[in-house]
Amino acid sequence: MKSMTGYGHAFFRTDEYAIECEVRGYNSRYLDIVHNISQSLSEYESMVDEKIKERAARGRIEIMLKLIVVRSDVKFTIDEGLLASYKEAYERIAALTDTPSPVLSDYAAVDGIIVRQNDIDSSKYKEGVLSVLEEALDAFSIGKEREGEGTRQDLERLGNQFVSSLEKIRERSAELEEHYRKLLVEKYEELTGDKADESAFMTELGAILVRYSINEEVSRLSVHIAEYRKLIASSEPVGKKLDFLCQEMQRECNTIASKSQLVEINLLVVSMKDDVENIREQIRNIE
Repeated sequence: MKSMTGYGHAFFRTDEYAIECEVRGYNSRYLDIVHNISQSLSEYESMVDEKIKERAARGRIEIMLKLIVVRSDVKFTIDEGLLASYKEAYERIAALTDTPSPVLSDYAAVDGIIVRQNDIDSSKYKEGVLSVLEEALDAFSIGKEREGEGTRQDLERLGNQFVSSLEKIRERSAELEEHYRKLLVEKYEELTGDKADESAFMTELGAILVRYSINEEVSRLSVHIAEYRKLIASSEPVGKKLDFLCQEMQRECNTIASKSQLVEINLLVVSMKDDVENIREQIRNIE
């Protein structure tokens, strides 16, 4: 079991450049990758996404990949013709307006005067990108697994609490049947009076048994809890399956509460519903 939250950081350095990588994970229903990548490394964005998808099934993943150039072989040239044209224009403006002539920074700010002679070959950064990305994602995955294990232990504890209450309800089901048996006897006496009406009694008996029996709900909850334990022990992403399972468990609990007239059983159902809500809060943090 893995959490959706995690953090990883790594740094790679050579004599010419350095690359820093930071990965952060947050809760989200789907996988959402947010990039903050230096322009010189933008060609590696698809590769970064593939690497992330190998480590995360869902969640908001923020990835920062920053390039720091230590030594560059980029050279610049000056467009002397363009420079001469601007110089002539600036001097003419200065003479006409009686203002100071432009300084060096004015020329440097003109687009096209300083020309980049050669572009950086971004393929030279691939080794560094792969190294720093794998290291950061390793740390990220370890954090997800560590938090996921803590969540799994909480889910196991909550599941055990739920089972404990369910077993007590199962034990009290006989008491519930006795309660309704007495109601049936009273109803029978009310319907028959001095004259027995077996047909009316049997109709009432069937209606009450169908309405108030909780054996089917208890059985279904036992099946659900078995699946629950299987899922929380799995190493695969199970968050969505657990959320659906919790909806089914909540539905069965509500049905038991609507059928029972015993305070003791209703209090146990309240505890079970609280456990399910706490479980749903926890599984919002896992893949």
